[in-house]
Amino acid sequence: MAVQVLTDSTSYISKEIKEELNIRMVSLSLSFGSDSIREVDIDNDLFYKKMASYGIPTSSQPSIGELYNEMLAVIEKGDSLCCIFLSSEMSGTFSTGQLVKEMVSEKHKNARIEIIDSRSNSMQLGLAVIMAAREAKANKTLEEVKEAALENIQRSRFLFIPENLKYLKKGGRIGGASALIGDLFGIIPILTVENGITTVVTKVRTKKKAVLAMIDIMLDNISKYGLGEVIIHHINCLDEAKELAQMIKEKLKVNIDIIAIGPVIGLHVGPGTIGIVYYTQKALR
Repeated sequence: MAVQVLTDSTSYISKEIKEELNIRMVSLSLSFGSDSIREVDIDNDLFYKKMASYGIPTSSQPSIGELYNEMLAVIEKGDSLCCIFLSSEMSGTFSTGQLVKEMVSEKHKNARIEIIDSRSNSMQLGLAVIMAAREAKANKTLEEVKEAALENIQRSRFLFIPENLKYLKKGGRIGGASALIGDLFGIIPILTVENGITTVVTKVRTKKKAVLAMIDIMLDNISKYGLGEVIIHHINCLDEAKELAQMIKEKLKVNIDIIAIGPVIGLHVGPGTIGIVYYTQKALR
């Protein structure tokens, strides 16, 4: 019996890695009024053009049907399944996954399915999925695959900087007063995801200084807990992302992938957002 790994579209794992590690994926969706689009079926250029015309859309979790079909296909093949989804504080995907697990288990009493709440999104979720999928490819047990994901969650961090606070304010991801104060005084927050929700690490006067401060936070973590891998995230600011990647590469002497954040997470932070996802050798404290 092999182990397969299932995640959702907000992990933003590249097509190449998904194919290499046989990672299965279900998609969240976006709705502009009555027009609903699966996240995997729209790129950032078209998405932000639509958002400029129609306003900020709503997002919704994968359908029960899509989740059921994915899980059932794995179980009926005779494999076990490890599902790793975005934070339960941000989406109902995790809880729906648990419901669908029960549905599949009613049909197949011996089904072995684990559902993990990553407590994050984007490549912080993605790295946990990749660690699990590497173990699965190495023919590890379901328990070992699950443990690899959980360990990575304890060792990873996602730091990011929005271009401005407009999208966070409209999306209700931070308090309205905080957004207004930030806009008024030109303060740029460095944000992270803690306990499943977006929180402020610190505030800096300019985006340039915020990027340097973000690097310093990462380097401090790495000096204490060791270095695993580093990913640069961005939304429609590839040149900035390349510059940031080069700055970090010069300091750490490692290769760094650059990955765009997709529409479901992007609608809450907006174009111009840039960030770093990384994990350490030891658990972060």
